[in-house]
Amino acid sequence: MILKLDDEEYTYAKSGVNIKNQKEAHKIIGDLIAETYKFRKGKFGEVIGEYGHYAGLLDIGNDLCLAMHVDGVGTKVMVAEMLNKYDTIGIDLIAMHANDLICMGAEPVALEDYLAIEKVNNNIIYQIMKGLVDGAKEAEMAIIGGETAIMPDVIKGNKSGKGLDLSGMSIGVVNKNKIITGEKITFGDSIIGLKSSGIHSNGYTLARKAFFELANFSHHDPLPQSSGSSIGEELLKPTKIYVKPVLKVIEQLDDQIHGLAHITGGAFSKLHRLKVGKKKKIGFHINNPPKPANIFKQIQKITNLSHKELYKTFNMGIGFCIIASKESTEQILHICNNSNFSAIKIGTVNQQEHILIETKDNKKIKL
Repeated sequence: MILKLDDEEYTYAKSGVNIKNQKEAHKIIGDLIAETYKFRKGKFGEVIGEYGHYAGLLDIGNDLCLAMHVDGVGTKVMVAEMLNKYDTIGIDLIAMHANDLICMGAEPVALEDYLAIEKVNNNIIYQIMKGLVDGAKEAEMAIIGGETAIMPDVIKGNKSGKGLDLSGMSIGVVNKNKIITGEKITFGDSIIGLKSSGIHSNGYTLARKAFFELANFSHHDPLPQSSGSSIGEELLKPTKIYVKPVLKVIEQLDDQIHGLAHITGGAFSKLHRLKVGKKKKIGFHINNPPKPANIFKQIQKITNLSHKELYKTFNMGIGFCIIASKESTEQILHICNNSNFSAIKIGTVNQQEHILIETKDNKKIKL
């Protein structure tokens, strides 16, 4: 039974995740750690670029850069706990790493996982590791180590002994002359979207509160207006790994690829990240987004979430964006669709400095 919110708009911040505060924290962190870059100046491992992109870059000589990334699965692990099904959250972890590494033009190479658990449960550990291996196979990465921390006083699950957190650190490699940052994005470039499998791995604090607190559903309940999938099953769908089609696009089209964006936390506002270090004023006009999947519609129905809040919290059907020259559009679509990754042109780069999304129901959203 759905509880009414008296038409009050719900937000991600009200669910407990305040993106504005997070960005302020990132600014504090960035200002401090940027001071450490000078410690490697002129040495092996000199830092390339600025803080705040999808991965950090280190010059390792011979025109090669090491790309490094840290990420986690977030509160999606709580959905796995609800369903007592852990064999896909490892895929999510690989996806969160591999999809971010390729945004720099880097080929993902290896990952080390960090599993913090409330209590040792070998069946759960096996399922998680199996998912990691499945994801690593798709991303063609090696898992070369990790850490299992048993912390019953810190990690608490909804079910006693079942609490966990899953994260990791990964590396990739890219030729120094092939780094993709968004610096080459120019007016008229095409924005190509690769479709998502669902929510992926972001926005789960809001999604869980919507379904299981505000609407008082069980994870066993069917998703309203669906063909039979339960809410839990829909929420647990693994994140797509875009490595193979994106690396193929980079290999075949090279300098026609100007920017790459994994649509994760912050959703479409992630496109602003491609303006790091840019003096050029650019904007992103998304006028052909896909029709949102039912799960996003149900979250909005329960929470009265505004369209703007939806599009800056959830991927809304697009998990990855390729920004490329207009001339390369058809070839990129061909490569992606022939690789079994559904892709469409969703918009164009313009001079408006903001992200403008025009939805199928004629809503205009500025991010």
